[in-house]
Amino acid sequence: MPAHTGLLVVLVAIGWQLSLVTGSIAKGESPKGNGFDTSPQARQQALETIPWGRLLPEAQQRIRNVAAAPTMFRRLPRQQIECDGEMFLFLVRHPEILVGTWEIMGITKVQVQRTAPFHLESDDQAGTQCDIDLIYGDRHLHVFLAEGEYSGPLLTKPITGRGLFVLHSRFEPVADGGTMVVGWLDCFVQLDSAGADLVMRTFSGMIGKSADNNFAETARFIGQVSRAAKENPRGMVDLAGRLPQVQPEVREAYAEQCRLVYARSEQAVIPSAKR
Repeated sequence: MPAHTGLLVVLVAIGWQLSLVTGSIAKGESPKGNGFDTSPQARQQALETIPWGRLLPEAQQRIRNVAAAPTMFRRLPRQQIECDGEMFLFLVRHPEILVGTWEIMGITKVQVQRTAPFHLESDDQAGTQCDIDLIYGDRHLHVFLAEGEYSGPLLTKPITGRGLFVLHSRFEPVADGGTMVVGWLDCFVQLDSAGADLVMRTFSGMIGKSADNNFAETARFIGQVSRAAKENPRGMVDLAGRLPQVQPEVREAYAEQCRLVYARSEQAVIPSAKR
């Protein structure tokens, strides 16, 4: 992939690698089919799900600035995972948990630091730095804004850009008392450089497929985290205490989430066992 698409990778990664979310769109309906969608209709639909009346004027303007002229819009294919609902929401709001876990596993060099309750700073250690804000969040909808720049040896000046990620969630009960999370992610990415804009549009198919694959892989990983908390709560609590890039209070809250996932799973199994 061309070097100056690095900004795109990190900006969009905020949506599907650092904070997977799945869910429903306006009126509780699901997108048609399971494939990606780049249509104007999907783009408009994504904007209609944003609770504009609950946002401050500054946040509204930031969103409109990106959504009005994105270099790329893509609704990633719908995914579904079996996952404890509260654990899912916790990971959405604390993506540094996933990044820290991946660092321990040796599969990422990305560094993420929480500098405010709803603000993160990210550095991919390869020239891209990003600021990420959680603009809005409830049980069924989260809106993230990312802004960053890419600097590389082949560039005369940094490439800057922004990303808007509208993440939705729907929770459905399953037969064993668990929860199925179903949904998708709407991505708007905007680059300031005309050259980078052209490259992204030229390679949009390749970039989009990579996004789709990463989204699916992250979905599976979050499901695995939830399952591990059910099956090995002590191990997950121990892991929580060792996570790099995570503030102590967030580690403890994550450890408590792991304990609660186990407790809820036990409560779900015991009644059915007595029948």
